[in-house]
Amino acid sequence: MKRVERAVGAVVGSAVGDALGAPFEFGPEGAFSARFPRPHAGGEMCGGGGWEPGEATDDTQMAVLVGESLLRHGRLDLPDVFARFQRWAASEPKDIGLQTEDVLTNGMPWDRAAAVHFQVNQRAAGNGSLMRASTSAVHFAMDGRSATMDAARRIAALTHGDRAAWEGTAVFHELIRVTLADIDPLQALPEILSLVHPDHRPRYATVLAPDWHPDRATEFNGAVWPCLGSAVWALRTTTSFEDAVRAAVDLGGDTDTVAAVTGGLAGAYYGLDAIPARWTAPLHVPLPGFDGRVLRLPELTDLATRLAG
Repeated sequence: MKRVERAVGAVVGSAVGDALGAPFEFGPEGAFSARFPRPHAGGEMCGGGGWEPGEATDDTQMAVLVGESLLRHGRLDLPDVFARFQRWAASEPKDIGLQTEDVLTNGMPWDRAAAVHFQVNQRAAGNGSLMRASTSAVHFAMDGRSATMDAARRIAALTHGDRAAWEGTAVFHELIRVTLADIDPLQALPEILSLVHPDHRPRYATVLAPDWHPDRATEFNGAVWPCLGSAVWALRTTTSFEDAVRAAVDLGGDTDTVAAVTGGLAGAYYGLDAIPARWTAPLHVPLPGFDGRVLRLPELTDLATRLAG
């Protein structure tokens, strides 16, 4: 499979997972299969909960903002990424994480806002930096392991002061990098774990272990490590893009983000052609604060292709 097909699969797959999971957010386990008991039957991109069918949430909106900043500057310009986040947050998007909103609106400069939030709250290990990582993971994959993991940590730190969030985002970046290089990401996990900061390695080793199941999570899957662990579990225990994302949404809880992370991994693993057309056809990504722009499949494909170049 061509590298660019995997790269587009990662970005589009993440957006599809996001939009598919959004109507089921904070719902119970099994709600997706209860509503759609027959796989491949259609109608799953149903909308609801304030979301139109196929509408992506803040997860994908922020991923697009990161990707467009990278293309605009040809490098990682952290002040620009933060400014784009602030412009988006000020436009009252339908959904924005409480922690992310506080960091983006607390009046502190880009290199202090997340740290100040963490000092005050002592809690900043949500999955909000992981959910938006598909575009940056694709972009930095060609730069090698060290560069992609470093970029992940730096982008995560814009809104999340807890290193746990940095490390989870770095693991995701590296999983995408090896997958684009036709390396089995599940086989690469032990080596990737050795690169996680020692303070956080044990919790990631636990949730990324082959025998771990989301039922064993000790925190809500809105936290970064069970979110990533659930996505890897969904990839490991299924054999198609569709089944992986279904499994992710069926976990309940923070369904849009768990499915977005799963969709990014599974999209890179199986490629764009494995993503059902009935899911990509209604897919659209509004960009609040950016002149009413809405990205659909052609725009997302172009964005991912350029990022992978």
